[in-house]
Parts: sequence; structure tokens; C-alpha cells
Amino acid sequence: MITCLPDYEIERFLEEDIPYGDLTTHLLGIGGQPGEIRFSTRHETVLCCTEEAARLLEKCGCSITQQTPSGTLLGAGEIFLKAIGPAQALHAGWKVAVNLLEYGSGIATRTARIVTAAREINPYIAVLTTRKTFPGTKKLAIKAICAGGALPHRLGLSETVLVFKQHTVFMGGLEPFLRHVETLKREALETKIIVEADSPEEALLIAQSGVDVVQVDKLPPDQLKALVEEIRQINPAVKVSAAGGINEQNAAEYAATGVDILVLSSVYFGKPADIGASIVPV
Repeated sequence: MITCLPDYEIERFLEEDIPYGDLTTHLLGIGGQPGEIRFSTRHETVLCCTEEAARLLEKCGCSITQQTPSGTLLGAGEIFLKAIGPAQALHAGWKVAVNLLEYGSGIATRTARIVTAAREINPYIAVLTTRKTFPGTKKLAIKAICAGGALPHRLGLSETVLVFKQHTVFMGGLEPFLRHVETLKREALETKIIVEADSPEEALLIAQSGVDVVQVDKLPPDQLKALVEEIRQINPAVKVSAAGGINEQNAAEYAATGVDILVLSSVYFGKPADIGASIVPV
């Protein structure tokens, strides 16, 4: 799933930053001088958006001479992307490329740390991220979490069945809805049926209904561990996902509860990666 963003997205990023040309480079009269740009890590980083940064630089008139793929883990001080071209092209792509690399790699690096922490406890646990991305950045965010070793919880409303109380309230509540689970499963034969529980009592009712996944929201790990054991006794086949408040500090603790899936949003919010960029004449 680590694919490159389409050209129109890359062009949109450039249009935001340089709609009428680079006034500084123009006035200094250096635009035609040949140069090289080099991007490097300043700390341990899982790279993301190197493909987009390279494509962006090419659109500005540069030629790529080195490129390390997204998803690569690097230590501090490693050069991972280089390009040559006239100074006007290098400066046109410089900051937009850095922004893409820093935000994408920040998400990827946080994701990788959580995936590592969780899988040290349970090698088979799935780490999934929600659709709570900043509007307009979804494609970049999804690429970044995939680069970090996670997968999306749901890409949108069209391809998943995830039932919340905001749905069941229109059906008379949770219990009346659960009587329709078998019908729902017949109508969506290729789709998993996931139902969120707001309490341990609801989780046990949902597990008895035959759904594919019980999603437990905002339950502390100690209580969740006991609940997972009860759910396994009721329905060993049902999968259990934990959602709400999961982050790098507590991911291992949640993984130790016995759940099958961690669902989180925390990777989207945090400090960008620190990426160095130098431009030199050649």
C-alpha cells in the first residue's frame, strides 16, 4: 500500500508555495547556476514521502541522483535523497519537499514505534489507524502509517461495516439491533461486521450475537484484560479490538490484554521528523 501520491496532489503542494515564481532567487540572479540538494536524517527515522519529494523536485526541473524508499529505517545523519539542477529548481522544491518528508516521516516513525512495542508482546496483533486525519491530508497519512508497519482501520464509510450507538439508537438500541446480525451478515458476505461496545456488559452481549469483531472503546487495560477472557469463553471465534487513547506509552500494555487489534489515532498528532536539507553549488 506504500504507493506514490498522484501528480495532481504534488502539483497542488507546489502551487501553494510558489504560485508566481521565486522572487528571492530571481532578484539575486542565481537561478541558472547548477547545484545539488541533499536531504538527511537528524535522528532515527522511518522515511516516508521520499517518492513524492523526488517527483516534486523533478517537476521543478531537477534530476534525482539518490533516493531511498519510504518505509526504510535510518539512523541519524544519513543522506537519503539527492538531486541536481539549476538553483531556481532546487529552491522551488526545497521547502515543499522538506514539509512532505518531515510530516510523513513523523507519522511513519511514531507508527513504527507503536507497532514494535505492541508486537514485542504479541507478534500477531494488528495495529490499525482511524480516519481522524487532518482534512486534505488523508492520502499522505495513509501512506505514512503503512510505511510505519500499520494499516488503516477503515478508509471510509463505503468499504466497512462498523456499527456505533449512533446507529443503533435508530433501531431501538443495541439489543434490538443485535437480533438483526445474522441478516446483516448474509447481506454483506464479504465484509466483516464490527460493533463497538461502550461498556463491558455491551461487549459481552455483542460477542454472543455472532459478529466478527467486538470493538471496546476507552476501557483501561486491567479491565480490558478481564473482559477479553470473558469474551473468549463466550465466543472463542470473535476478534476483539481496543480503541480510544492508545499511544506509544501504553501500546504494549494494551497488547498484553489479549486483544487482536489496536485501533488508534495518536500517530497523526505529534512532532514532525527533523529532516536536514542542504543546497550547494556544483
